[in-house]
Amino acid sequence: MLFSAFILGLLGSFHCVGMCGPIAFMLPVDRTNKVKKISQITIYHIGRLLAYSLIGLIFGLIGKSLFIFGYQQQLSIIIGVLMILVVVIPQKTFNKYNFSKPIYKIISKVKSSLGSALKKKTMDTFLTIGFLNGFLPCGLVYMALFAALASGNAASGSLYMAVFGLGTIPLMTTAIYLSHFLKGTIKQQIQKAIPVFVVIIGLLFILRGLGLGIPYISPTPINDLVTNGIDCH
Repeated sequence: MLFSAFILGLLGSFHCVGMCGPIAFMLPVDRTNKVKKISQITIYHIGRLLAYSLIGLIFGLIGKSLFIFGYQQQLSIIIGVLMILVVVIPQKTFNKYNFSKPIYKIISKVKSSLGSALKKKTMDTFLTIGFLNGFLPCGLVYMALFAALASGNAASGSLYMAVFGLGTIPLMTTAIYLSHFLKGTIKQQIQKAIPVFVVIIGLLFILRGLGLGIPYISPTPINDLVTNGIDCH
């Protein structure tokens, strides 16, 4: 599933550039010193990865508690269905029921802190900007968090989100250097591919939850193996 995290981040970064691109364009990097510029961009990405890893850790812990109570398979199926529904249901329907309203105040504070950080040029500023950037609302991040929730433990959830973040680095870095690269038919084609890939990941989660005994894709639940397959003499 880690491969799916990287691909989701790579393809989803076209969407991320639309959401977080303005922040990337406005990074106060030193454009006169190549080495310093690269280090500043690297620190910015480290900040984003730290934020994603932290969020993944929290969702992984929630998933672990569900796993302990025996709801891991059901959770995997529910998450797979939710991923597919997010793609299938028209955007207008989601706009009618804005689920983000309860956290608007938090988001506004994050944006305010980002605005203040963008005015500075110290090295720790780039870490702060990247870290805060990771907490901004994003549909693709939500998809990745679904997967982190279904991972079953904190370490796996954190790792999944870190790999997702790694997948976003190539295009986000390109956005900082070449904003015009993101225009044209290639971007449109990748944007069309994102929903298809999300549906595929959703189907994989459903198969995983069904426990059909297919190695690596839909493994037999441990409880079933213990109940049916092993007799101690």
